[in-house]
Amino acid sequence: MIVVLKHNPNQEQVNGLIGWLQEKGVGIHTSVGEANTILGLVGDTSKLDIDLIAALDIVEDVKRVQEPYKNANRKFHPEDTVIRVGNTQIGGGSLTIMAGPCSVESEEQVVTIAKAVKASGATMLRGGAFKPRTSPYAFQGLGEQGLAYLKAAKEETGLPIVTELMDLSQLPLFRDVDVIQIGARNMQNFDLLKAVGHQDKPVMIKRGMSATYEEWLMSAEYVMAGGNEKVILCERGIRTFESYTRNTLDLAAVPVMRRLTHLPIIIDPSHATGKSWLVEPLAMGAVATGADGLQIEVHNDPAHALCDGPQSLRPEDFDRLAKKLLALQAAVRGMEG
Repeated sequence: MIVVLKHNPNQEQVNGLIGWLQEKGVGIHTSVGEANTILGLVGDTSKLDIDLIAALDIVEDVKRVQEPYKNANRKFHPEDTVIRVGNTQIGGGSLTIMAGPCSVESEEQVVTIAKAVKASGATMLRGGAFKPRTSPYAFQGLGEQGLAYLKAAKEETGLPIVTELMDLSQLPLFRDVDVIQIGARNMQNFDLLKAVGHQDKPVMIKRGMSATYEEWLMSAEYVMAGGNEKVILCERGIRTFESYTRNTLDLAAVPVMRRLTHLPIIIDPSHATGKSWLVEPLAMGAVATGADGLQIEVHNDPAHALCDGPQSLRPEDFDRLAKKLLALQAAVRGMEG
């Protein structure tokens, strides 16, 4: 249920209404906008009298919400969420570019790439320390040592770190990580989602390879229900009947999510296609559709990468792409203005 309050409501009356609703066992999500304040009621609202609430002096409108996700719902929070990470932000009209290697292989490797992508315009460093792989014989990442190398790269460049958490046991190691990534395979690992819901740092949830929009948003709801509202959504391609590309990138997710949720959305064209030559056109498409950012894999020697070399850009190719993306984003913003 949503309760829309009138402009500049009496705060004492607002506090009284919130207290009464909480006594009824209902959780309250408050969103203060320029024109109205919205109270999002979370929990069993079936026994609440809509007419009684609507009759209050401070109330402008009351609506029931059918969608099972409440905190992530744009109806509860009409204004876009902006998530601040270090000296940068995700959302709010800026284009966040997360770039770096699929897997951290050495300190020299990740520091070299971090310096290169920062010089090209990247605002965050992505890199895998723990790697979920289909084959048990494939490179699984350097683990804790990989996190240490990412930290060294952050100290050298100032770029915030984005890296994947695979298991609850790894959580204590992520104290120096700026954005926790929940991978596609763990999108519905509900214990993991509950755990990061109690963390005071942003969480980026990659869409499961066969997940619907609603299932994806319900995963975000798990995190937000734990008290952590710093949630980012990442579309990384879904599984379809087409086998030419690694996955099928769903760019329709950008406008759809814009309508359904206030959370920022990132596009990962590298994992979506598995082919480096497709990264540029799909990254450009993502910006054109209004994505808040991109996650792009960059490797200084893709032919000898320990993981996902075929989908990784060389630093010089990333540099050319980043310039195009920033120019396109400026043009898109200009048309919107």
